Amino acid sequence: MTMNRARRTARSTGLVVVAAAAAVSLTACQGGGKNAAAGSETKASASPSTGDGGGLGGARGGEDKPKPSGDRAQTGMRTQTTPVHRTITPAPRPKAASPVRTQPLPDGSKAEIYKLGAQHYLLKLVHRGDVLGTMEANHRDAGLDANDMFIVLTPDGRVQAWMGGGHEGPGTFELMGGWTAKITKVGEDHYRARILGDAGGVSTTLDANGHDAGVEIDRVYLVLSDGGVISAHA
Repeated sequence: MTMNRARRTARSTGLVVVAAAAAVSLTACQGGGKNAAAGSETKASASPSTGDGGGLGGARGGEDKPKPSGDRAQTGMRTQTTPVHRTITPAPRPKAASPVRTQPLPDGSKAEIYKLGAQHYLLKLVHRGDVLGTMEANHRDAGLDANDMFIVLTPDGRVQAWMGGGHEGPGTFELMGGWTAKITKVGEDHYRARILGDAGGVSTTLDANGHDAGVEIDRVYLVLSDGGVISAHA
């Protein structure tokens, strides 16, 4: 009887020990699981703030900056603004109320001469009330070839006009008054004439670039057109 009690007591003690060991093992497993879960949560919460502006930290940082639009957002390059080109209006030409005089011309038209200032005159070529052309001498002579009628206007308002006598360049031509003209073609509607004296030296140069040119030399008047035609009159 005593022996049976002792055996039951030993079994009970063994069961208690096994149960206690199981409880300790279970507690350890639960503790490890919680720590592992806590570690995982810590890593999970830390991972969004790492990297190149990714995750929550990157999103919050991106909200504070204005978002680029258009081509800038696509290329990431700065754009330059093209400067505005402004048109400068030239100063208005001085107006003359009426011509200082009129002068008949060889072809039946007339010249109206206006004084615009010191050494500054304007000539209007008028036929039957219509203005066919203008020329302006501003501190230098001006020339015009008007359908084989040649006109020179000087800065002091004098006008010399004649018909014909033209030579078409390029080439070398003897002119009235003992002058020689050597004409060269520079380009389209651009001719140049070197005016040579008796000694062969260059006295002056006429440059007709897109418009006719004229000059007075020792009371000899010369006109070179932008088509390479030159004529002289004394």
